[in-house]
Amino acid sequence: MQVELNWITSRARISPNQVAIIDGETNQRYTYKQLDQRSNSLAYFLQNRGVKKGDRLAILSPNHVSYLDLLFACIKLGAIFVPLNWRLAKEEIEWILYDSQPAYVFCHFDFIKMISNQSGFSVLTINTDEYDLMVGGNEYPILPEDLNERDALAMIYTGGTTGKPKGVILSHQSVLWNALNTIISWNLTKDDTTLTVLPMFHTGGLNALTIPILLMGGRVVLAQSFSPEKASHLLEKHQCTIVLFVPTMYQAFIHSDVFTEHSYSSMKLFLSGGAPCPSEIYDAFKEKGILFKEGYGLTEAGPNNFYIDPEIAYKKGGSVGKPMLFNDAVIISDDGKEAGENEIGELWVKGKHGFEMYWNNPEATSDTKKDGWIATGDLAKKDAEGYYYIVGRKKDLIITGGENVYPLEVEQCLLRHPSIMEAAVVGIPDMYWGEKVTAFLVIEAGVQLTEKEISDFCSQSLGRYKIPKSYHFLAELPKTHVGKIDKKRLKEMGVQKVRE
Repeated sequence: MQVELNWITSRARISPNQVAIIDGETNQRYTYKQLDQRSNSLAYFLQNRGVKKGDRLAILSPNHVSYLDLLFACIKLGAIFVPLNWRLAKEEIEWILYDSQPAYVFCHFDFIKMISNQSGFSVLTINTDEYDLMVGGNEYPILPEDLNERDALAMIYTGGTTGKPKGVILSHQSVLWNALNTIISWNLTKDDTTLTVLPMFHTGGLNALTIPILLMGGRVVLAQSFSPEKASHLLEKHQCTIVLFVPTMYQAFIHSDVFTEHSYSSMKLFLSGGAPCPSEIYDAFKEKGILFKEGYGLTEAGPNNFYIDPEIAYKKGGSVGKPMLFNDAVIISDDGKEAGENEIGELWVKGKHGFEMYWNNPEATSDTKKDGWIATGDLAKKDAEGYYYIVGRKKDLIITGGENVYPLEVEQCLLRHPSIMEAAVVGIPDMYWGEKVTAFLVIEAGVQLTEKEISDFCSQSLGRYKIPKSYHFLAELPKTHVGKIDKKRLKEMGVQKVRE
């Protein structure tokens, strides 16, 4: 095994007694030495039961130290770490298990009923005395000598919004270079503490900050669920310095009493990812004098790709910044050439943090990987100073009456209305327009808004063809398993309402 691949053992040698993990639910703490020992013991247990290089090891659990036990054990065995999304239906999990064919599934007791009795794998329950014995010994596995940095380390399944989920293969190189790039570009140090509340079955929960902070020797606080009150308490209690939430979390956070009451003096930076962020959130943090910025990533790349100085982020509202130190980006227009200044095109990214392939799906791999570049499917533009802006998903572009409408622009306009709490814009098939710009809104409790009032408000900032032609008012917008607004579901709802 290449020495740098087993970096958790190196970190434990350098920082043995430094606290690495804090369980936000129980306050139990784990040092780097303990993390290394737990993963050694687990790897030894699995190796003695026949697990070898290339075998898949799955986990179904809320955020818990066992994620790190298993990930680091996979590093030492050359096995492939497969985190399962516990928010999926049982049938969806069964399909992923069929596709990935794991040797073992590590399952939290609360989710045991989601795992069917399938042949081909064994189930181990993590929050039990039996599991504590597995990770409590002092045995050492035999490390594979032929392990290469391009070998698979993790397989993270995408959301499957356009069909069956795809297993994204991240190599040891992918994970390590994302972490190195993040540490150097974002100036992370051993004194940083993050709160990981995004689910660790998602690349944002696992790779955005958790792994970079651990590689650097900092502390990670694990939380199993999000509420503004709980997150605020953990940020303050553990003196966190940096955190990643998604925009829907921030919407709840900035409208809560705890946000008004607390100063968050230890926080160096609040970071948003997963989807473009409404300007309202920028404004709320700027008013409190707290630094805030957006990042950008995807399971197939990083997920960290850009850096922007938080001081500049307020001046360049909505920008994700410039490519990080060890990766590159380009915007490709419809004619296949590099887009010009402020011209919208598809974002392509490149670097050693990129994924290797989709599991058992060479066709999808070739569609996404282009001569070393990853075609992200996201639309972006770049200003005169080289700052990048994400304007939406390519598949979400609305073509209405022959004109292109980018939903994010319309959503940002709607969210500037003081009584609109959430907004999502989609295109619904229409015989006359081709697609009809359709808005789904959550309005502040007790407020009455007419469609005409909303359209008049939009007309101050948007051309007529961009203004929604129909509005639907909901108590809450549907969300995906990682807290993003579920536009696929909204389109289905919109089509159903047309049929009615």
